[in-house]
Amino acid sequence: MLAEERHKLILEKLNIDSVVYQSELVDYLKTSESTIRRDLNYLHEAGLLKKVHGGAVKIDSDPINTKDEKVEIRQSLHMDDKLKIARAAAGLIDAEDFVYIDAGTTTELMINFINERKAVFVTNGIVHAKKLIERGFTTYIIGGELKPLTEAIIGVEAVNSLKKYNFTKGFFGTNGIDEYRGFTTPDIREALVKEEAIKRSKEAFVLADKSKFSKISSVCFAETSDAKVITTDKEEYKSYEKIKIIEV
Repeated sequence: MLAEERHKLILEKLNIDSVVYQSELVDYLKTSESTIRRDLNYLHEAGLLKKVHGGAVKIDSDPINTKDEKVEIRQSLHMDDKLKIARAAAGLIDAEDFVYIDAGTTTELMINFINERKAVFVTNGIVHAKKLIERGFTTYIIGGELKPLTEAIIGVEAVNSLKKYNFTKGFFGTNGIDEYRGFTTPDIREALVKEEAIKRSKEAFVLADKSKFSKISSVCFAETSDAKVITTDKEEYKSYEKIKIIEV
């Protein structure tokens, strides 16, 4: 069967069922798992379906997120995973590191576990800067527009402020992770800051609990090749071949 025929049949089945499974498609199309995987990757990159672990869903059943949640809401979600991820991230900081910490609930938690007193920190998070200072760390905060919803400093001035720095390590939050759409966030002004900071980090790490995988927000701030993901339960994400994962 030609690839075009398989693609047509996959999309027709998806239109009826809203979700298709890789194992199901192997039997349905009488072909191999590797062929189905390539077909789903192709259709995903073409924007015709959304590839997820073990199969695919209709695009309209998994919409692109265009809004941020309040910090107070995000702080209460997936707390066990966030604490494990935060502790692991903090353990990566060495003496003499010049570190960027992005605004975000999990990156805020990691400050509680940082023990390396010789490291120097730069952040765009208001709460992050306060916590770092309270713990006695040398801390710089970038300038720019303050976004109340995420308590982050964002915008063009923030990007310009970052251009004087070169970080040994950077730690970032994200709203979504997708193999082909990359790391995403709903706000273009916040995305520009994340993008610049990642470019200026020798090593970049994205802190992400399981709720962030297979989610897409409206603005991409980095490709999956630009950073390693620190998360729990790597087994859940073994099908994400293009994402570099550090398992907690």
